[in-house]
Amino acid sequence: MASAGPSVATTQSTLPSGPAIFKTVPYAFILPEILCGTWVWILVAATSVSFPLLQGWVMYVSLSSCLISLLLLLSYLFGFHRNSENWKVLDSLYHGATAILYMSAAVLQANATIRSEFGPNSPLYYQLNCAASFFAFITTFLYILHAFSIYYQ
Repeated sequence: MASAGPSVATTQSTLPSGPAIFKTVPYAFILPEILCGTWVWILVAATSVSFPLLQGWVMYVSLSSCLISLLLLLSYLFGFHRNSENWKVLDSLYHGATAILYMSAAVLQANATIRSEFGPNSPLYYQLNCAASFFAFITTFLYILHAFSIYYQ
């Protein structure tokens, strides 16, 4: 006898938890985002902050993003998401907004790098600012990749 109604197969994608997040493409970007973001604020903190308004924003964005991404990583590791679809929306919105904020911070850090080229102690601080700008743009790229890959998944 046939069943009363058509069977609908739901293909709900499961969110990874535990060490599986390091093998799943969008979530595997979280650890490199944290590491590169940590390098940004360490390198900016190592310079003599000549432009507090510019580099203060860079420090705020990099430090707060690093901490929030660490909390997100821990929540995925311990499985706090309980396979809810709301976590995908939260993850996508967070990484999209952070990509925009990091892009503004990377541009401001590049501006501070250019302006610090001819300042006092220019060779040392210029190299540190160059490295901070490089890692800021890499981190921005990682956040953009994460946001788009979660969106298109």
